[in-house]
Amino acid sequence: MKMTGAQILCESLVREGVEVVFGFPGGAVLPLYDTLPQYPQLRHILVRHEQGAAHAADGYARVTGKVGVCFATSGPGATNLVTGIANAHLDSIPMVAITGQVARQYIGKDGFQEVDIIGITVPITKHNSMVYKADDLAKAVKEAFHIARTGRPGPVLIDIPKDVFEEQANFNYPAQVNLTGYHPVMEADPLQLEKAAKLINEAKRPVIIAGHGVIISGAYKDLRELAEKSQIPVVNTLLGIGCFPESHVLSFGMLGMHGMAYANMAVDASDLIIAIGMRFDDRATSNVSGFARGAYVIHIDIDPAEIGKNLKVTVPVVGDAQAVLEELNKKVESQSRIDWVQQIEQWRQLYPTTRVRETEDLLPQYVIRQIYEVTEGKATIVTGVGQHQMWSAHHYWYDKPNSFVSSGGLGTMGFELPAAIGAKVGLPDDIVWAICGDGGFQMTIQELGTMVQDNIGVKIAIMNNGYLGMVRQWQELFYKGRYVATPLSNPDFIKVAEAYGIPAVRVESKMEVIPAIKTAIDTPGPFLIDFRIEPEENVYPMVAPGTNIGEIIKDPKCDDIALPGKQRL
Repeated sequence: MKMTGAQILCESLVREGVEVVFGFPGGAVLPLYDTLPQYPQLRHILVRHEQGAAHAADGYARVTGKVGVCFATSGPGATNLVTGIANAHLDSIPMVAITGQVARQYIGKDGFQEVDIIGITVPITKHNSMVYKADDLAKAVKEAFHIARTGRPGPVLIDIPKDVFEEQANFNYPAQVNLTGYHPVMEADPLQLEKAAKLINEAKRPVIIAGHGVIISGAYKDLRELAEKSQIPVVNTLLGIGCFPESHVLSFGMLGMHGMAYANMAVDASDLIIAIGMRFDDRATSNVSGFARGAYVIHIDIDPAEIGKNLKVTVPVVGDAQAVLEELNKKVESQSRIDWVQQIEQWRQLYPTTRVRETEDLLPQYVIRQIYEVTEGKATIVTGVGQHQMWSAHHYWYDKPNSFVSSGGLGTMGFELPAAIGAKVGLPDDIVWAICGDGGFQMTIQELGTMVQDNIGVKIAIMNNGYLGMVRQWQELFYKGRYVATPLSNPDFIKVAEAYGIPAVRVESKMEVIPAIKTAIDTPGPFLIDFRIEPEENVYPMVAPGTNIGEIIKDPKCDDIALPGKQRL
């Protein structure tokens, strides 16, 4: 059956189960956009900037487990995707980005809007390719989706010259993929599993560090079984939030630079680390040479390149987290480690780092806690990067699996608004909050227009302190308080929202917080709240860069306690 290249692409996306595409048209992809109306099952959401398309596809993929798809044209359209592709690459998000290219006869001649997007994205994609013939399109799409979603997930880019979209070819969608040299290891080596189980059975003070790989593989039940069977405390990375219920008696929260003091102390005092689907990022380990110095390390990861990259490992276990844990659970012994668990619990009582101090000031921690209370912990929280991200990690309570969406590895300001759009499209029946900093919000503020055009009901909470807050905090603590280029002159966010047609309120006192949150939830469609928070509030605890994870800077204002910390079941 003869089809145009554009029809082959759309038909292939349908065969891969794609239901939504985030994109922005341009000259090189006009044949594709002209074809889209023939495929009403492909919902296209017009973003206001291509970076927003990539982040929205990213957010959609994180909450659904499906492959996120985005379109952009050649040249600046393609390069505008780059930040979002890099973000997906570092956080292992399955994504297929499709870019238009100048017609074949103009390639390599620096024609209008030509850029070598293949060369640019080599380091930040799992795979990329240019398709020179319409005959090859279906195979390229089949392979792209297979690579994006299998093994360690990641972004794949397909670049398509404009005249290939228009070229006629026979459509035959491959039934399967056969890629020489690409065979992700899913099942672990039995010998390594035996060694891991032996270390676990003999350990006195083991700690599980659970990362994003647990969420990606859906290993929630298996992680819980391992922890409960062996009575091992669980801490998590930032992107591991939501992989283990925070109210569980064995949960001790996030570790790392802004982790819980007791989580860091547990890791520092452990004799065995069981790292699952995490990569020992420097934000988690701080000074890697001082990380868990007295502990053996079992590292479970699907990507063999991550094993031993940042930290010397005692027992490497390569494989899918769910498959590995299922087998490991058959080999570990049931036992009690009550003394060890109680020791960490005592540290938690001594250093209750999720409490909120008593004050009449509008603290961001208080605001996040009230969002938790009003939503009963059932919302999906999407953040950008900065202080608001850490307050959201500390002060919302994540018992619901995969309910925290954030930019981890790349640390992308402006991620939150478009990623929340993607999350809401993927979870239309859920309450989705974009928790924003006032700096990051302005980086992708134009996506308010996307929300309105498609009536995407994201609730937006801006933590407005008039600063680039995390950078200011570093300037305060490590640069003698020299606030260079961090004070922000913000627009009136209420008027901005109203200009887009979004209802909005400003909150300046504690008594206004809960009514505003309830109004946002009760109002159909998007809603924005501009929280005017204490300008120079800091995020604590903190581990200074380059120091050991156990060297914790505590909140100097935390003596006066109001709201309690997170409670146990």
